[in-house]
Amino acid sequence: MALQGVSVVELAGLAPGPFCGMVLADFGAKVVRVDRTGSRGDVSRLGRGKRSLAVDLKRPAGVAVVRRLCARADVLLEPFRHGVMEKLQLGPEILQKENPKLIYARLTGFGQSGRFSKIAGHDINYLALSGVLSKIGRSGENPHAPLNLLADFAGGGLMCTLGIVMALFERTHSGKGQVIDANMVEGTAYLSSFLWKTQKVGLWEQPRGENLLDGGAPFYTTYKTADGEFMAVGALEPQFYELLIKAW
Repeated sequence: MALQGVSVVELAGLAPGPFCGMVLADFGAKVVRVDRTGSRGDVSRLGRGKRSLAVDLKRPAGVAVVRRLCARADVLLEPFRHGVMEKLQLGPEILQKENPKLIYARLTGFGQSGRFSKIAGHDINYLALSGVLSKIGRSGENPHAPLNLLADFAGGGLMCTLGIVMALFERTHSGKGQVIDANMVEGTAYLSSFLWKTQKVGLWEQPRGENLLDGGAPFYTTYKTADGEFMAVGALEPQFYELLIKAW
C-alpha cells in the first residue's frame, strides 16, 4: 500500500475530516481518530480502517495524550476553526517544535485567515462563497446545491488529502513537516478552474441553466421516463446525437 508506515492522528470532526482520514487509511496509513469523551464516536460513518480513543481535550491530561501521539506521528489532521488548537496548546508552533517532521493539516470551511476564519458554516455556504453555486440549477430557478459533495468532500476532504500526500513527498527531500491550510471555499474554487477559464469560449456565456453542459441543451440533460424514473442523456458529439434522434 502506498501509505504503509505513515502514522496519522485525526481529531474527530464532521464529514470532510473523517473522509480525508478514511482515504489515507484506505491506502495504508495507520490512522488513529481522537474522539471527545462522551461523544457518539463515528457519526459520519467514515471510520473504515481506523482505530480510535476518547480524550477530554479540556483537561491537561487529555492534551498531553494528543501531544504524545503527535510526537510520534507523521500527520495531524484537525478540523477546528482558527484559533481553537492554539487555545488548547496544540498549535503547530508547539507540536512541530516537539516533532519537526510533523505535517500539520488544518481542514476548515474558510481557512486560517480573513474575516470568515472564525465563523461556522456548511457546504452550501462554502459553495456559495466560492462562486460555484451561482452556476448550478435550472434556468429561471434558484441556484441548487448538489448535495454536500462539492465543498465538503471534493473541495475539502479530497483536497486536504492531496495536500497531505504532497507534503509527505516534499518531506522526503527536506526532512521537514509543514502546515497545510486546506479550506472548502478555496478548494471548491480551485476545482472550478475549468468553469471560470472557459466562460468566453461558448460553454458558459448564457445565464444559469441555458448552457451546453448545465441542462440548457436537449442532448445533455435529464428526462422523466414513462415508468416514473429518470434518464440522463449525454449525446454531445454529432454521431451520438444522430443515434439519439434515430432511437427517439
